Amino acid sequence: MDASQEQQFEAAAFRRLLEHLDSRKDVQNLELMNLAGFCRNCLSKWYRQAAADAGVEISDDAARSKIYGMPYAEWKQKYQK
Repeated sequence: MDASQEQQFEAAAFRRLLEHLDSRKDVQNLELMNLAGFCRNCLSKWYRQAAADAGVEISDDAARSKIYGMPYAEWKQKYQK
């Protein structure tokens, strides 16, 4: 496997993780943090940091929208308990 393939597979796994989290809106961030040590907000920070490391600035809101699949405020209103 070359580096390009590895990156492609990692990106596909990340997209699948986002799909899975999107299908489990019943799972709260606090539950994720307590059980797994990370949550959706952590993912958005890691995403933003990866962009920054590549010289691309992404706002917190844009990174959260990427992870949540909608604006964070909307997700909180609809799904946060």
